[in-house]
Order: sequence, then structure tokens, then C-alpha cells
Amino acid sequence: MQDVTAVQWPLLRRVIFRFTAIYLGFYLSFLQWMGNLPIVSTFTELYNEVEKWLVEWGNRTIFHVKDVLVPMGGSGDTSYGYAQLCFFALASILGTVIWSIFDRRKNYDKAYYWLMVILRYYIAMIAFTYGFIKVFGFQMSFPSLSQLATPLGDFLPMRFSWLFIGYSTPYQFFSGAAEVLVGILLLYRRTAVLGAFLAVGVFLNVAVLNLCYDIPVKLFSIHMFVFSNILLLADAKRLLNFFVFNKPAPPSPSFALPEKWMRIGRIVLKIAFVAIFALVPFYSMYQSLHQVNVVSPANKPITTGMFEVVSFEAGGRMNEDSLRWKDIVFEDYNGGSILTTDTIFRQRYNRAYFAYVTDSLKQNISFKKRSGDSLSLFTLQYSMPDTNQLLLKGKINNDSLKVVLKRRRRNFQLAERQFHWLSEDNR
Repeated sequence: MQDVTAVQWPLLRRVIFRFTAIYLGFYLSFLQWMGNLPIVSTFTELYNEVEKWLVEWGNRTIFHVKDVLVPMGGSGDTSYGYAQLCFFALASILGTVIWSIFDRRKNYDKAYYWLMVILRYYIAMIAFTYGFIKVFGFQMSFPSLSQLATPLGDFLPMRFSWLFIGYSTPYQFFSGAAEVLVGILLLYRRTAVLGAFLAVGVFLNVAVLNLCYDIPVKLFSIHMFVFSNILLLADAKRLLNFFVFNKPAPPSPSFALPEKWMRIGRIVLKIAFVAIFALVPFYSMYQSLHQVNVVSPANKPITTGMFEVVSFEAGGRMNEDSLRWKDIVFEDYNGGSILTTDTIFRQRYNRAYFAYVTDSLKQNISFKKRSGDSLSLFTLQYSMPDTNQLLLKGKINNDSLKVVLKRRRRNFQLAERQFHWLSEDNR
């Protein structure tokens, strides 16, 4: 690697670098990367507690995003997420002021180079993580029977977009492969600029989807788009010379590691990074795909399908018209949904979702809200005179229930995965 000659940076560039370095230090947080390691996890928990206290204190005294912050879980755009963003920005501004007062250096070429290396590997890690999930088709799944039976207008925009991508396995593979390619290109200095170009396009598409379909990872996807552009800015002069001014573009600057052990360490760290964030996720997704393929629903006592309610005899609260079951779906997995407004179930998109466990010896079926629940909502006896009929009877709380179900031969055109090279009209 070649060394560069130190040139004094303009004041504005030095200030921007200081702010960027501090902000990335907060956002990337190396402790979060290695939080699962036994020793590091202790420091991670302490760091999280300190950060949480500071964010909540800042929100109470300065930001006032919301009186009570909702922690981040399935959504990255909660009130805590916005308060955390405000805290990172404010802390970075204060840190920049302090840094600028006490640091009189006029050049940060070496520090800037290594900061971009860290950012490059962070983006590669994220690209591998999300890319492999899509390549193996695990992030967005094909619409289930329950979802196919749900009117289109009942879906929220996020679920609609999820089904749009999950419907087409090749499209999901394509989008995942693009992210994996970003990760591969960013691993090497010679292809890093090309990887940054591709990353900008990939993460811009993700950010626009999140913004336009109200998907709750807006802040994260926008950050990834901005970070990818920061990588490109590192080579802005060279890129402008090549693409705009039609001038020779010199090679990007780099810094030599002075000691042999440093050079060996760099190689070891790169191999470890590839193993942990590329090979292990790939193997894990492959194993998961294999397990999904070997699971066969043939042994299930209740066959998969959609059943319409032929007869519904109930007493007590179950006799209310709004609580009556209109149809019931049993999915390939041990779960399904019912067309009812009964809130004893998990309501989603005007259908009541459930998980179930069957006992073929006692011929009963236990309904649960979620598959991980230890307690059942209720248990019903079942019988199947044939594969097209299902009888359920028992009690829900203190209400008696007897339901006669008949398999409905419902063909959904969307489930046919139609494709035509020659299309004579709009269908």
C-alpha cells in the first residue's frame, strides 16, 4: 500500500469529519456487534443501560418526543428510536465542539481512511445479514391460505408490500443476491467503490419501500443509504474526474501497516469477518431451508385447507352473531385463522389467528394464541368422517360449541404463480 502526503484540510472538512466519526461511533457501537460473546455481553448490558438512561434523560429534558418512550422491538421507528437519534446527534455536536477546541491537527487522512474501512465492513455485514435471508426466501414468505382468504383492502401497506415481494421467489432471490454482492464487493479495496455504488442503489430502493409502504425500519434504511453515500464521498474527486470532467483518476489513497504482525492481523481479521458474517449465516440459512423442506404435513391428523362453517351451534357469548365462525383455515404449519371478530384469538386484518396442538389418541385439538404459549385458550374434540368434513365440539370458557365444517374447494389465482412470455391483454 502506498502512503499519501499530508495536506492541510479546510476547517469545514475537519469539523464534518469529527462529527461523522463521533456519530458513527455511537451508531455502529462495536459492543453491539459482539454482544453475544460471554465476556463482552457484560459490557454490552452496561453500555445499553447507560445509553437508555441518557436517551430517556435527554427526552425528558430536551427532546420531548413522547412522554413515555416505547422501546425498539419489531419496529425501529418507535419513539425511543427517534429520541435515540436526537441524542446521538446532540452528543455528536457537543463532542465535535470539544474535539475542535482541544485538537489542533490539520490533517485526518489516516484516521479518515480507517474510519471508511470500518464503515465499509459495517455495511458489508448488514448486506450479508439481510441478503442471505432473502436469497433463501425467509424474510418474505409466499402468501398463506389465511392471507389469500383476506380481502385485499384489509391489509396494511407493510403487509401488502411483504406479500408482493414474498409472492415471487425469483424476485426475492434477486434482491437478496444484490445485497450479498454489495457485501462481497465491499470486502476488497479494488472493488469497494463499485460496491458502494451498488449499495447506494440497493439501500435507496429499500428506504423508498419503507417510506412509501410505512414499513417500520425507515430510520435504519435511511442510515444505510446515507452511509453508502459517505463511502462514495471518500472518492468523490476521483469519480468526478472520471465521470464528469473526463480527466485521469489516480488510485485511491491507502496507508501501509508498518509492522508485519499488523499485516498478518489484518488478514486474520478479514478471514474471521468473512467466516462470522458471511459463511456462518449462509450455512445457517441453508440448514434452515433443509429443515423446512424435510418437514411434511402428511402426518397431521387435520389436513391443511380452507373449511366453511356449515353448522354453528353455540351458547352464551359465543351465540352472538359477530362472534360466530364463518370459515376456518388450517395451514401447513400448526396454525391457522378463523373469520370471526372474537378477541379471544389474535386478531390480524379482520381474521382471528391461532396456533394449535392435536392429540390423535384423545382426538382433541388445543387452540392457542401463539405457538410458543404454554397454556391453551380452549380444547375441543374433533372427528373427521372423511377428508372433506370436520366436526368440532366442546366448550370455550363456559360456552358450549358444536361446529360442522366442510372443506371448501377454493382456488386462488394468485396461488397459481402465473407467468406468460406472451400476454395478449392486461389481466
